[in-house]
Amino acid sequence: MGKYILKRASYMIFTLFIIVTATFFLMNAMPGDPISQQARKMPPEMQQMLRHKYGLDKPIAERWIMYLKQLLHGNFGDSFVTPGFSVNEIIKYKMPASAWIGIQAVIVGLLIGVILGIIAAFRRNTTADYIVMFIAILGVSVPGFVIAFLLQTVLGGKGNIPIAGWKSASETFAQGLRFTILPTIALCFGSIATYARYMRTSVLDVINQDYILTAQAKGISRIAVAVKHVIRNAIIPIVTILGPQIATIITGTIVIERIFSIPGMGNSMIEAINSNDYNVILGLTIFFSLLYIVSLLLVDITYSLVDPRISLTKKKK
Repeated sequence: MGKYILKRASYMIFTLFIIVTATFFLMNAMPGDPISQQARKMPPEMQQMLRHKYGLDKPIAERWIMYLKQLLHGNFGDSFVTPGFSVNEIIKYKMPASAWIGIQAVIVGLLIGVILGIIAAFRRNTTADYIVMFIAILGVSVPGFVIAFLLQTVLGGKGNIPIAGWKSASETFAQGLRFTILPTIALCFGSIATYARYMRTSVLDVINQDYILTAQAKGISRIAVAVKHVIRNAIIPIVTILGPQIATIITGTIVIERIFSIPGMGNSMIEAINSNDYNVILGLTIFFSLLYIVSLLLVDITYSLVDPRISLTKKKK
């Protein structure tokens, strides 16, 4: 296990290096820069002084090497638009809101999706099965931002559910939950559909296995067979898609946060792109990429723990 984690860590570092390099050069290929975007009314001499201050007048290769050295110290740099406010501080203060919505959406989507998939499998070709499949098709067909707008129209402002906004510093966690209802539903709707489809297929495959028929022949109750044998083995494929789904929800918050005015990292990312704030774009991209890569590693480890038959390393014969 230790060797496997070290091997994957080396791959992670190389992957992040490629992401940083590609993002850096693509971002600098865009027309304009943070200074021309924010200080367009300043005299050209003043703009040139600011470019020199932030190193924007240096060759792109030299700036790339400087940024890599900066990353080695865990420093993502300062915001060009908000001087004195570092990207590290943006992540520190904005991440709690994004994490709250993201984790909540993952948990709700996983629970509801798995339950619906189990119901559809055990009630195959019935009304319940057709309803679950309709929800699954709807979930994978309709984009999350469309769901968000529909939720704002239908449920927003009703039953103390706000259309948009976020809790104030004086409000408690319980009081702030009402602000997360609509964003959570919008984020997890696609995940519910994905988990339901995979779980239904997996349960149907397990039900037809010989060991299930043997358990039933021994007189084990239907509920015991479902819990101990069917669901336990059918849940394994869900673990494999959990990592990518988590990453999808994390990146999906970029649009959802904007729609619901959530002060998270996704909202900051859109603002940075609109203002060509290079350091913020790079820092948040690296952070999102790191979350995605780490989630895949955790899924691989969890997969081996759920199913002991799977080994992460090759055994010597």
